[in-house]
Parts: sequence; structure tokens; C-alpha cells
Amino acid sequence: METHEQQLPINPDTRPWYSGVTRYEWLVLIIASAGWVFDQYESQVFVLTKDSILADIPDAGASAITGVGDTLFAIFLLGGTLGGLVAGSLADRYGRRPLLVATIVLYSLFSGLTFFITSWWQLAALRFLVAIGVGGEWAVAASLVAEVFPARARAYASGIFHASSILGIWMATVAAIAVGEHWRYAFLVGIIPSLLVVWVRARVREPEKWQAMSIDASHSPAEQQRAGSFRDLLTTYPWNKRALLGLALAAVGLGTFWAVIVAGQDLTKALLIRTNAPADEIAWRTHLAYGFVQTTGGGLGLLAFGPISARIGRRRAFIWFQILALIIVPITCFAPQTYGQMLVLLPVFAFFTLAIHSGFAIYFPELFPTHLRATGASFCFNGGRLVAVPVLIASNWLKTQPGVDLRWAVTLLSSLFLVGIIIVLFLPETNRQELPE
Repeated sequence: METHEQQLPINPDTRPWYSGVTRYEWLVLIIASAGWVFDQYESQVFVLTKDSILADIPDAGASAITGVGDTLFAIFLLGGTLGGLVAGSLADRYGRRPLLVATIVLYSLFSGLTFFITSWWQLAALRFLVAIGVGGEWAVAASLVAEVFPARARAYASGIFHASSILGIWMATVAAIAVGEHWRYAFLVGIIPSLLVVWVRARVREPEKWQAMSIDASHSPAEQQRAGSFRDLLTTYPWNKRALLGLALAAVGLGTFWAVIVAGQDLTKALLIRTNAPADEIAWRTHLAYGFVQTTGGGLGLLAFGPISARIGRRRAFIWFQILALIIVPITCFAPQTYGQMLVLLPVFAFFTLAIHSGFAIYFPELFPTHLRATGASFCFNGGRLVAVPVLIASNWLKTQPGVDLRWAVTLLSSLFLVGIIIVLFLPETNRQELPE
């Protein structure tokens, strides 16, 4: 384990975290969060409309809804990996603002084009391209927020940034319910975030830390080559160790998100079918349970991670939330016997299973120096997407095996949280410390 971080000075400031936060810092948080809101809209609108989409595509086949869904999730993860790694590296080299603009335009454009698809392969290609923008936007925005806010406010601001994703999921839920079987119109909404580009270009400036690094690099070709360098990231200690462990931790979070947390929708649908709910009510009741009830609990968990990690430390927060996730998943799978009972458990389920995702936005930028911050954070979070792909493939295989109960499959997949606990034990504590330079 690394120990030298514990010798760094701890910020003794005891004021409320928001005291002294400037108008510009709030503006950066709002803009970054707005990009992430629509980022998550693009991600979740497919989750909520996939049954209608796949049923409407002639070459998908009747079995597509159960088999192709996880495959398309895996394609999305691959696109997010590529986009995040490229955008993170370029943001360290050329600045946060231009890459924030480029990624928002990318996912907006290809989301809108989804309106026109006529085949499964067109859908897969566009989901991949949307994911490139989605993955890239997170890496840039998370680094921007971390660099703009002071150490005592960083966990809270970064937690709010990541928790804003819930607004995107709510928007996707409203859109999915409103359009019904006319799913194409839900993707036209995805064009709206392109309007953010004007705001970003007009109001966002490069963080002082990045500007200072850029000035130093301009006087030294060697330093310039180090900015955004994956070679430097993966061959220099301790950044290489942190990058690989962070990637593994993100893989646990992203794998459980797509294989376990998203399954809250399928668990609810299966319960409604078992309890003989009216067929015409199953779709909207499932959307309500997943898109609003479960998501609200998840949002509270995302918001809670920041203050909790500021109080007890990043590592302890990751460990405790994953322990509680291991407990709540089987309870949610097997305890509810009615739709009402499921509605009670879903927000608790999401609170404990989703909260660590906020920790990624808080923790990963704190692990790396300025010239590698977006690269390292992106390598962890978006590289984790790539490692999570086999989890999605295994999840798809397990859930579609004849005679396999979905509840047992989800419970088994949740054992990945135990792996996450072990990984955290080998990572450093960064609570209340200045960002490494």
C-alpha cells in the first residue's frame, strides 16, 4: 500500500464546504452537470425504450429483446472506453474547454440520427458513436470540476456533478413514457445538449492548474510530450499502480451497474408478470419503478457519497457502500412479493449500489497530477468500461439460460462488490489533500 500520501498536509478549514465558493466555480459546476445530465439521458433513453426499438427493427428477431439488449450495452461500453481514453488524453494536452465542446456535439449529433435507423446494425453503430461522446464528456468534466474547486469543497462539488445524472435519467423516463411505442422521438431530444456548446465557449476558461502546466510545457518539449501521455501514466510509479487499480474498481462499478442495477427494471417486470398484473400496465409501471422510484434512491446515494467520503475518507466510503450493496441486492431480489413492496425496496437498493459511482468522479481526478489528470481519470473510468464488457457478456449468457431464475442471476453477479472491496484496500487515501502536481 502507498503510505506517503498520509504525510501531506491536511486542510484544517472547518467552514461549511460552500462558504467562499465563487460565482464562477458554481457556473462551472452547473455547466459540467448539464453536460452530464444529457450524457446520462443519451445512455438511459435506450435502456427504457429498448423493448420497443428491438421489436420495431425487422432484422432483430423475436429473441432480440432478451439477447441483444446486453450486447448493445456492451457495444456502448466499448464506445465509451474509446471516447473517454482519447478525450482524456487530448484534454490534458490541449485543454478542458475544446474537448468538452467536442464531446457534447458528438453525442448530441448521433443521438439525433438514431431517429432515422432502419436496421439493427445502424442502431449498434450509432450507439457506439454516442458512447464515444458520452465517455469523453465525463472524463473532461470530472477533471474540470476537481481542478476548479478548492480541496475542502471538492468532494461535495464532484458528488453533486455526478449525482446530476439522475436528472438525465428522469428526463429519459418522462420521454420514454410520453412517446410510448413511438420511440424515435425520444432520441430527437438528444439534440438539445448541443446548445450547451455556446455556453461552454462563452463562459468556461481553462483551470489555473492546467494553464500553469501548459505554460511550463511550452518551454520544454519533454514536458509537452508528457501531457496526456499513456506511456507516462503506465510506466511511472505511483501513477501506473493507481491507474490499474482505479480501472479495476471502475470495472466493478460499471459491471454491476449494467448487470445488477439496471436489472431493477427487469426484476420489477418479472414480479408484475408473476403477480398477474394487467398486461397493458406492465410497461408504464415498470418505467415508473425503475425510472423514478429506483432512480430517486440512487440519486440520494450519489449525493450522500460526497459528504460521507469527506467525513470518513474515500476508501472507507467505498468499502462500506459495497458491503451494504452485497446485503441489499439479495433482499431486493427475493423479499418483495407485491409491486408495492418492490417500490419500497428499489430506492434502498439503488442508494447502496449506485453511490460509489459518485465516488469515481470525486476520487479518480485526485489520484493523478495535472498533466495526467483527465488521462488518468478517464483511463480508470472508461478503461473500466472495457473490462466490464465480459461482465455484460456473462450477464447476458447467465440471464438467458433455460431455467435460470433472474433473481439468482442478479444475486450472483452482485458478488463483484466483494472484489471492489478488496481493490480499495490497495489504493491511497486522498481526503482533504491538495491535488498532486
